[in-house]
Amino acid sequence: MRLQKFLALSGVASRRAAERMIAEGRVTVDGAAVTAMGVSVEDGQTVCVDGSPVNPETEKHYLMYHKPAGEVTTAADPEGRATVLDKFRDYPVRLYPVGRLDYDSEGLLLLTNDGDLTARMLHPSREVEKVYLARVSNQVTPEEAKRLEHGVPVDGRTTSRAKARILSSQPLYTDMMITIHEGRNRQVRKMVEAVGHQVILLRRVRFGPLKLDDLPRGMWRTLTSAEIEALRKL
Repeated sequence: MRLQKFLALSGVASRRAAERMIAEGRVTVDGAAVTAMGVSVEDGQTVCVDGSPVNPETEKHYLMYHKPAGEVTTAADPEGRATVLDKFRDYPVRLYPVGRLDYDSEGLLLLTNDGDLTARMLHPSREVEKVYLARVSNQVTPEEAKRLEHGVPVDGRTTSRAKARILSSQPLYTDMMITIHEGRNRQVRKMVEAVGHQVILLRRVRFGPLKLDDLPRGMWRTLTSAEIEALRKL
């Protein structure tokens, strides 16, 4: 089995992310570092990532977590900040987040050990929708909302078509629902800045077929069989 597939089946990461781990020299096979692509592993060989052994997991786990603001979406943080995986240190298998929510954002985060599913959900060709409730500074005009929908410049590239609906407007802020299918860094915040406003609060309420609903902040639950099937149909 190719090493990157082995890592994906172990729940370490998607195949693409596993390839980056290999290139960075973080993966060893029987104690020897591997940095070349195309290496195969056989039964009985010991594979480690960052010094920890990994094995393919036959049972897949799928969890929905309501990430609060103030946590980073990584396994570890060099600055010592809380991570989304801190609550899952004693979970029976290693879990990994599907995509990211930035430090200041909250909402729906999918955690799983299914590397292949992670790769499918994050691949740009799938155009998996992500829906956010955003509280935006000052009053957003219908014209500015249309600009968000048609695409605005972010980091030198125009964003793809989106959906932007004004839910309510107050003198000091506007509540909006914004739907995107790209996954650029801090994309919603930068889109809002491109039309002259700032995001005050940001919560992801839907990711593909998954809905946050009334899951309390900081809590998690396992996905239902219907939710898992909906993900696989993606």
